[in-house]
Amino acid sequence: MSDDKNKSWRAAALAMILGTGVFSGLAAVTGLWVLTAIPIGFFFGFFLEKADLCGASAFSEVVLMKDWSKLRGIGVVIVVSMLGFALLSRMGLIQLSPKPLLWASMIVGGLVFGVGMVLAGGCVSGSLFKTGQGNLNSMAALVGIPLGVCAVEYGPLKPFHTGLQQFVVKSAEGGAVTLSTLSGFPYAYLAVGFGAVTLGFVLLAGRKRERKIGRVPGAAGEKPWLQRLLTGRWRPWQAGLAIGVLGCFAYLSSAASGRNYPLGVTHGVMQAQLLATDHPLDFIYASRPPPAKDAGPAASPGVKPPQKKVSWWLVFEVTALVLGAFVSTRLSGRGRLLPKPPDETIVAFFGGILVGVGAGLAGGCVIGNIMSGYALMSVGNILFGVVVLLANWATTYFYLMGGGLKFGRGSRKKVSVRA
Repeated sequence: MSDDKNKSWRAAALAMILGTGVFSGLAAVTGLWVLTAIPIGFFFGFFLEKADLCGASAFSEVVLMKDWSKLRGIGVVIVVSMLGFALLSRMGLIQLSPKPLLWASMIVGGLVFGVGMVLAGGCVSGSLFKTGQGNLNSMAALVGIPLGVCAVEYGPLKPFHTGLQQFVVKSAEGGAVTLSTLSGFPYAYLAVGFGAVTLGFVLLAGRKRERKIGRVPGAAGEKPWLQRLLTGRWRPWQAGLAIGVLGCFAYLSSAASGRNYPLGVTHGVMQAQLLATDHPLDFIYASRPPPAKDAGPAASPGVKPPQKKVSWWLVFEVTALVLGAFVSTRLSGRGRLLPKPPDETIVAFFGGILVGVGAGLAGGCVIGNIMSGYALMSVGNILFGVVVLLANWATTYFYLMGGGLKFGRGSRKKVSVRA
């Protein structure tokens, strides 16, 4: 049995290296950089699963268990990405594209998203990688998420969505409001500042932990480091470091594929559904030159051009994300398809719809609006993150912990949200 395990992790390591090389080579030869979304999505799912780094659990565990480790892991993603984006921008390899301050959309979307992620048992990325783990509730949520996004983008909630987008605040230059435009400091200087503060915090926290528990003798000689890396659990900050670096490669790959933004998953899930339900579609797989001012309509008279766009980069990314999480669980022996109580699965499905609605209204989820959005210093995304956090904590308290509201001084009467 031990020999079989050794062969499996060695084979997996070789397959990952070869797969990354093959897709990168094909992209370089053909110029279709969209193919690099496949290894990027694969490693994204692999890293998320290694630390179980789901936005919903990261927020909820602060209230449930007083555990901030996953939230700190997300913070590491943000700061590492921020430093990488600053370097890539200085080198002229990317153009920073922070999201606008659509304050009404961010508040309403954040409230709905924060409630939905608790009911669904995961955010969008969490539902994706937990599907790779074999979680039936996450599979149900993943069915509901694109329904919610489509309801906002193309369905009955579109007028409401359009109305919220009218409430926008712009910078003095007419662009997105960011920490850089508010403070007057260049993005790169702020990124270095945040990086220095984070490094100091990490070192201080590490020393406190060492004094508290002492140095624990390592078992480095028991297993090869690559085996431990592939089959063991990771700490959230370790996954955060890996995802932050991956996010920089994702920005380069995405920009070359006609989507100038780093990691994001919400619209990838929706567009994967569009592939199965809609026709015709406008497929995006490479950068497009801006249309000429005097260019007329490309479609023939009487033929309506497709209105719904599908980014192959996003579709490849989210599909490969599930595969990466599945491979991670198989290597660690954690992946099992276990039955769930029917009521939990139903709640997860409707929670997924709320997650989709919230993400659709706000234009993104934990990945696009918090990990990537905070890294781009978008004030709109910062507002979204704060609202999501508060909504998640409230829902966790009432729904998961059975909390209630007290009426009157000394009264024991409670109103419980949980059925």
